[in-house]
Amino acid sequence: MIKKNRVDRREFMKMMGGSAMAMSALPHDAFDLNAGGGNIGVMESARKMAVAQNASPKIKFAVIGLNHYHITSQVDATLRGGGEFVSYCAKDAQPDLADTFAKRFPQVKLVRSENEILEDSSIQLVLSAAIPEERAPLGIRVMQHGKDYMSDKPGITTLEQLAEVRRVQAQTRRIYSIMYSERFENRATVKAGELVKAGAIGRVVQTIGLGPHRMNPKQRPEWFFDKKRYGGILCDIASHQADQFLFFTGSAHAEVVASQIGNVHNQKYAQFEDFGDMMLRGDGGAGYIRVDWFTPDGLATWGDGRLTILGTDGFIEIRKNIDIAGRTGGSHLFLVDQKETKYIDCSNQPLPYGEQLVSDVVNRTETAMPQEHCFLATELVLKAQKQAQRVSFKA
Repeated sequence: MIKKNRVDRREFMKMMGGSAMAMSALPHDAFDLNAGGGNIGVMESARKMAVAQNASPKIKFAVIGLNHYHITSQVDATLRGGGEFVSYCAKDAQPDLADTFAKRFPQVKLVRSENEILEDSSIQLVLSAAIPEERAPLGIRVMQHGKDYMSDKPGITTLEQLAEVRRVQAQTRRIYSIMYSERFENRATVKAGELVKAGAIGRVVQTIGLGPHRMNPKQRPEWFFDKKRYGGILCDIASHQADQFLFFTGSAHAEVVASQIGNVHNQKYAQFEDFGDMMLRGDGGAGYIRVDWFTPDGLATWGDGRLTILGTDGFIEIRKNIDIAGRTGGSHLFLVDQKETKYIDCSNQPLPYGEQLVSDVVNRTETAMPQEHCFLATELVLKAQKQAQRVSFKA
């Protein structure tokens, strides 16, 4: 029996909290590097990837809302892209997260209220990982103050919020970006985008996205179990897979064919959902998505996330966080075409989202993610969540 040491995202962040420079450019998938090497291996990887603040920043950015550790990868991406991190507001933040964040970025100013950031004309971009239901209202305020916005996912939790965000975005012409880190911050997924664009598997027919997660209930804040606050399992986790479906199929129009949700094993949390799946049909291809909170403790990472991209001349499989066959680390890509089956090492694949977003802020372009793509990915999961059939199974 093979026993693998396990490091969860939260544990890793606490471990690295006092090393600001080592973490300043750590990509999202580094949280899941430890497929078998223990804490020392993860820390060594962090040191190797350390970079300083960009010497010639192109924009200034700030953070409002520290309620999820995803904020670190959002900051990392923006720093890599040429942003200067100048201030943050940690009102109502989770204490452990706020403490870790302060130790990691000791040079950044902590302000008392969000207005100090919203009214600072030198700040061009605001990042947030607030409680999910609060992200869209904050984004609206940010855009109304003439700034661009990058939210953690889910960036919007109701169709009513989406309608208002769309209205204000059209009115202000500001950027409303959602950090879909499973595509933007996973090197294998980025590489797959290049391969698909180059025609490596022909025309894409379907994507199958699997997003399993480990629940860790004792480490979760109260809002995590309240559907009104996190939006439901499809709104939350499946937003990653909806984004990838649109991106890899090239669909500009899409609909929800069917969806279902359930709380099949955690009834003590009445407003929680631990399983969901959905089928999508777009003008560029089809999609299937399954998400859940059933990752067992025996796995060396928080979830064996996978993406299969089916093409007319081959297929690509991405194992985002771990290769259970034995390769260490994350971002694994397998390509099968008419000639061969091969494994592609994506460890040196650049992550362009941060640089592209900073460029979009400066040049008023849409290279990181078209605005309508961002909204359509959100619309799909919100509609799937709203119309989902609730399932229950015999004990």
